[in-house]
Amino acid sequence: MSPEDDALTARVSAPSVDASLGMKLLPAVLSLTAGSVDVISFLGLGGLFTAHITGNLVILASRIVTGREAPIAPMLSVPVFTVVLGLTRLLVGGLESIGFASLRPLLLLQFMLLAGFFILCAAAGPRTDPNTGTVIVAGMFGVSAMAVQNALVQVSLKEAPSTAVMTTNVTRFTMDFGKVLRGEGAAPSEPYLAGDPRIRRRLRPRCGVRSHIRTVVPGAARGPGLARTCG
Repeated sequence: MSPEDDALTARVSAPSVDASLGMKLLPAVLSLTAGSVDVISFLGLGGLFTAHITGNLVILASRIVTGREAPIAPMLSVPVFTVVLGLTRLLVGGLESIGFASLRPLLLLQFMLLAGFFILCAAAGPRTDPNTGTVIVAGMFGVSAMAVQNALVQVSLKEAPSTAVMTTNVTRFTMDFGKVLRGEGAAPSEPYLAGDPRIRRRLRPRCGVRSHIRTVVPGAARGPGLARTCG
């Protein structure tokens, strides 16, 4: 590769979550955001999950089995989430091809989608019909924002835990903790391994997952208060 190609690769490569203090804090901020947005949409938009898309499938299945009317927003959430994920990946590829790193554009895109989500939620008022156009569009703005966030931590940040899927992170944390209990980590008799960068890389995801667990729960707890404020 030429020096120009090397410089381009370095410029568009995804930064590590350990690159700076801001990068270390970013997954926690995203986790708080996902928890808050999910609770706000669930309480204010008729039970719609914007981050936990699997929950919408469960609600739809229960409505169909019991013969009740299925709300429109949960039905749209899965295809909208999938399409936005795909479009986000194409956007990242386009940005990288012209020499732009994707992290800041994706954060800006998510911010704009969240702004639209909150504006429409506030405009809809405290008592809303889940099947009205404003509520449905608001929900899809929230779903799209969470789709961008899920793509962001996959392609624009290195070694970042998931910031919107609690189940996966709890599973990873528990499996890692089990390895520690079994003595499969660095042995206490070998403290010099603590300075080995390979060991630090192996332990880093565990720390990131733990941070996500600590932050997504407060984010979910803040959701009802934010929903009352907006409504």
